[in-house]
Amino acid sequence: MKRRCCALLPRYNIGNADPRAAPLISVFFGPRCLGTDHGTYNPAESEDCLFVNVWAPTNATASSKLPVWVYIQGGGYTANSNPDYNGSTVVEQSGRNLVFVNFNYRVGLWGFLADKRVSQDGDLNVGLLDQIHLLKWVKRHISKFGGDPNRVIIHGVSAGAGSAALHLTANGGRDDGLFAGVMTQSVFFPTHPRVEDLGYQFNKTLELVGCEFEDDAMSCLRGKSRKELQDVANRAFSFPGRTRASRWYWTPCVDGDLIRDVPSAMFKSGNFIKVPLMLGTVTDEGSVFSANAATPDEFVSFIRDNFPGLTDSDTPAMIKRYPLMEKLPQHNTWFPSTSKAYGEATFICPTNLILDSFTKSSYASIWSYRYNVWDLSNTWRGVGVTHTFDSAAILGPGSLPTPESYYGYNAPIVPLLMNYYISFVRALDPNVYRHSSAPKWYSWWRDGERLVVELNKTRMETVGAGQKERCEFWKGLSGKMRH
Repeated sequence: MKRRCCALLPRYNIGNADPRAAPLISVFFGPRCLGTDHGTYNPAESEDCLFVNVWAPTNATASSKLPVWVYIQGGGYTANSNPDYNGSTVVEQSGRNLVFVNFNYRVGLWGFLADKRVSQDGDLNVGLLDQIHLLKWVKRHISKFGGDPNRVIIHGVSAGAGSAALHLTANGGRDDGLFAGVMTQSVFFPTHPRVEDLGYQFNKTLELVGCEFEDDAMSCLRGKSRKELQDVANRAFSFPGRTRASRWYWTPCVDGDLIRDVPSAMFKSGNFIKVPLMLGTVTDEGSVFSANAATPDEFVSFIRDNFPGLTDSDTPAMIKRYPLMEKLPQHNTWFPSTSKAYGEATFICPTNLILDSFTKSSYASIWSYRYNVWDLSNTWRGVGVTHTFDSAAILGPGSLPTPESYYGYNAPIVPLLMNYYISFVRALDPNVYRHSSAPKWYSWWRDGERLVVELNKTRMETVGAGQKERCEFWKGLSGKMRH
């Protein structure tokens, strides 16, 4: 409890292991980190949660120098939502030519409680510092598992992809040599408040657990039980001026050090690490998050609940760009517009912004894709190609909770997408080891083109004029949205 709101200490006990000893084979996963609104009843979660999993070929040695695939799970910075995915499938599919790593990091209140008082007796953004600590651990020790510390590729999904973007811009874009390339699924840009604007959040936490009148607020918080903090305070609340809770109440903050400005501003100014990138989104990024809006007022209110810096003056322009669309099954009339607006504002346009920023400030190779593989169940539910629906194709059916379609009619897409990822890890190019059925994937440099991944129809496309214009609209509001 003394280390709450603190970065991890650099303990590297693995370095003392006897190199002649037989390897220890793990038989179970450690608990994941406590999630927002999860309570304390879940035995799979714990405050003691910072565990790492390594999948490596059994015959790998320190001289193997295999590339390393480091997977950063998502969960909106409020949960470890993709824990313990099995990396053995991609290791085998690569011909045992890579090492796969995944891990937990602190989230919610435990990872992102922020205020100047926290920084005076602890650290800010400790969830991100956990990730950096892991990357440093990999740098120092992955050779013991056959990995090459100079060939580490980070792969983030959703908030893990947002984290990868923040690592690209961390410390003003300083390159500490922790990774050589980046792959992302659905880069997530929520609002990133300034630490000086988060006093309300810290004060609410103190009030909820009975620490508001204590002279030493941090000592009081550290003295509270896990149950008190988790059940009462680690919850989603509304932002000031809003009435409905945001799903993403706990997020990284601009601290002036690790995060010096919101990520969109850092990318636009060219302050980021220039390494090869492979960035992907799905067609309907917003559908599983969006309010089932029945009116334009409900649509706009949902967007503003998540981006509280937007004002009444922004409403007409939002409705103009996302007018009433064709109704979808199981949903109200304004759901399609709400879903499209939120998906583009939060995931798709940030991805395109990063790509465009690289073309202006870097000569690094960059690739982009749009995943458009349909599932009959999702179609019936009216949610389209949902956020992270590409995950099972990347890591393989059975390596994670998998929709049934990947065992049937969508099975042919798995080797295509998986081998693009494996190829990028091995060669920093998705084409070198691509599957025999996969077309050549041209770089974003060629007129802003991206790959459309579809069953039996994977091809290149240029981003449409409509999406480009809408993304310019959101980019113009990025200061208000703080993303």
